[in-house]
Amino acid sequence: MPNCGCGEHPSYGRLCPVIMTISTTVRPATDLGYLLHKHPDRVQEFTQSCGVARVFYPEANEDRCTAALLLDVDAIRLARTSGRFAPDYTLGQYVNDRPYAASSLLSVALADVFRTARTGRCTMKPELASTPIPLEISLPALPCRGGPELAERLFAPLGWNVEARTVPLDDAFPEWGDSRYVRLTLRGDIRLADALNHLYVLLPVLDDAKHYWVASDEIDKLIRAGESWLAEHPERALITRRYLRHQSALTRSALERLAELGDDVEEELEPPVDEEPGNDAVLETDSMVTTPLNLLRREAVLGALGKLDARTIIDLGCGSGQLVSALLENPGFTKIGGADVSTRALTLAARRLRLDRMPERRRDRLHLFQAALTYTDHRFAGYDAAVLMEVVEHIDPPRLTALEQVIFGTARPGHVIVTTPNSEYNVRYTDLHGMRHRDHRFEWSQAEFRSWASKVCDVHGYTVDFRPVGEDDPEVGPPTQMAVFARVGGDNV
Repeated sequence: MPNCGCGEHPSYGRLCPVIMTISTTVRPATDLGYLLHKHPDRVQEFTQSCGVARVFYPEANEDRCTAALLLDVDAIRLARTSGRFAPDYTLGQYVNDRPYAASSLLSVALADVFRTARTGRCTMKPELASTPIPLEISLPALPCRGGPELAERLFAPLGWNVEARTVPLDDAFPEWGDSRYVRLTLRGDIRLADALNHLYVLLPVLDDAKHYWVASDEIDKLIRAGESWLAEHPERALITRRYLRHQSALTRSALERLAELGDDVEEELEPPVDEEPGNDAVLETDSMVTTPLNLLRREAVLGALGKLDARTIIDLGCGSGQLVSALLENPGFTKIGGADVSTRALTLAARRLRLDRMPERRRDRLHLFQAALTYTDHRFAGYDAAVLMEVVEHIDPPRLTALEQVIFGTARPGHVIVTTPNSEYNVRYTDLHGMRHRDHRFEWSQAEFRSWASKVCDVHGYTVDFRPVGEDDPEVGPPTQMAVFARVGGDNV
């Protein structure tokens, strides 16, 4: 194990336990204690299966506050709790880098110690908990299979300014070269809950190892921790494979689940590859390569719109703007709207669309705005076609009537395209228990979807055509079902 890089321990045999610091300069900076649910004036201890985690504050004043998570790993306890299936390396079980490097041990401790902070809940400072704040996170010794470049690839897309420096094997012997460890510092204006979830997922990903057995419940942990950012990440395939320890069945299931987060995923279900630099050998060549469902959905919607006499389109529940981006590529669509109740989603959409650099002529065709689909809004009206792609299942059933009135009764576009999961297809997803996403209020069978659509037509004066999206399974139907509504009576109101 190399010098940890903290500046206090320059040689072998004098190494720091695992430590991570989180600093902020938001004023008053001591509000960090509220967000972490840990008082700055106390040292708190938390027993872990591998040792003891401690939280303390090296500095705490109105201008700057730093919280430290120190994990003292007991190598003997770790070996004794590793289970009878652990490889017997004799002394290797007791003499290793785990007590000194930020690995999955720290990730698990972070999840336990900052459990409430990771959810973004803070009764005393709710606005601060939901707001990006200036953060600086430091990890003196982080195993990183891929070097500083990989750390940059994983953290930079999340809004971090990344400083990653390779730790030498020993400062006294530079000819020995560099170790596989980096000293990592992250800086950025990030919501604290998001920052903690970034670390929870990415620490074991950088190490490309976990100290515990990975089973199907790890998929749920990954989805929960990454639902607000993993779908957008350009390295999501690598992250998923490494997080799940390269288990192809779990990886495929996780990627299928991610594809159900909405139209905010462009995940290729690609086979895993050997990620050592310079080696592109394929380790597995099973049938994991397929077109992701979210892409099939978007193509189906674009195909349906292309066959309609529609030149103005609004994406209701536009999320991070993938469909809006595709619509902008078609000059035949002269006016494009995007509405979402989430300001965060609209911020992501603006970033994806590069609004700050968008040419004026293109920008004139676009109108992004915040709105709730269950309340009448004049901005929904005046479009030839409206799209609700993977939206209705996020509405509480008692509020569906309000949505129907707002869209079909008041805005009344000439056509409405609705896509939603087919609950009957869920049996085809390995390791899926319940609905496809925890924010789904319901998922309809094919018969239930048709019944709902027929009632909408009867009440509001539309006809409807049903189409499958994805492979139409002869037993359970397609994974996604689509309805194309046409208003009876011609031109838009």
